[in-house]
Amino acid sequence: MRYRILGNSGLRVSELCLGTMTFGDDWGWGAPPAECAAMLDVFLENGGNFVDTASNYTDGSSERILGELLQGRRDEVVLATKYTMTSRPGDPNGGGNHRKNLVQSLEQSLRRLRTDRVDLLWLHIWDGTTPVEEVLRALDDMVRAGKVLHAGMSDTPSWVVARACAIAELRGWTRPCAVQAPYSLSSRDVERELLPMAQAHNLPVLAWAVIGGGVITGKYTATDGGPRRYGDLTPRERTRRIVAEVQAVAGECGMTPAQVALAWMRAPQRRPHVIPLLGARTAAQLRENLRVVDLDLPAEAVERLDGVGAIEHGFPRDFLADEEMVGLVFGSTRRLLEV
Repeated sequence: MRYRILGNSGLRVSELCLGTMTFGDDWGWGAPPAECAAMLDVFLENGGNFVDTASNYTDGSSERILGELLQGRRDEVVLATKYTMTSRPGDPNGGGNHRKNLVQSLEQSLRRLRTDRVDLLWLHIWDGTTPVEEVLRALDDMVRAGKVLHAGMSDTPSWVVARACAIAELRGWTRPCAVQAPYSLSSRDVERELLPMAQAHNLPVLAWAVIGGGVITGKYTATDGGPRRYGDLTPRERTRRIVAEVQAVAGECGMTPAQVALAWMRAPQRRPHVIPLLGARTAAQLRENLRVVDLDLPAEAVERLDGVGAIEHGFPRDFLADEEMVGLVFGSTRRLLEV
């Protein structure tokens, strides 16, 4: 395991992050506490130090389990949690990005996690109603109070994140140091806007659903589609082509399909900008996926996988990259410019 600086912070985090949405079986799937303990041990023993949870994961069980397991080794871990999701569905202030929910959610998370601060607090999902200035000032207040050390933004439009960075820098408030979004061979929408924005602002992207809930590995057949939150994949020919290519590369390289999907995410062109979130239901599964730190795909295999899952970037990226447009802007000098 190697480590990297998290964006514009000084925080050192492992190149893989342990996602703990599977900690607890309250939702009818996931892992019981004993298996969670085994997974955390495997991750830490293999050099991992970056652990991610959220206030609503398994109705709070994920944070409670982590709080118990981290007793005596809390300082060894870069601990991240999230706020936004409602804790009281009938209360209009029971969820959201606003200051009231941030404060009450964070206090609850600190109690569950048995700690006096979290190393990284994520805005979980953009609610579209709270002024970004309120979010930033509330996060900055929590940093100044010592209850939060760093802040990030998850599942938020790229223009909101860019605006948040600009406002925070202008006003001297805590600036987001990372973003989080779904990203995989079969889900590459972030390549249109979010990834270029994140690179420009030095924001690493924590990629969740990196194997599409198991879909990319071929776990789900043409008749059972896939887990609901990833959509019904049965009619999607593109997904079937991706699964077939992943399985072919796995056979050629002596890797599992999940390792191929993770290794593609860690290809040289993505590795400096993306940190995969690993979720697992068993310690054996996690141990197998952690082997990816020692595995690299041949450049030819990466190119094949890039091609089979490629998306159209659309306007403005495709328009601005069009040769005719480039010629209209630069004449014949574009190839002479070093940028």
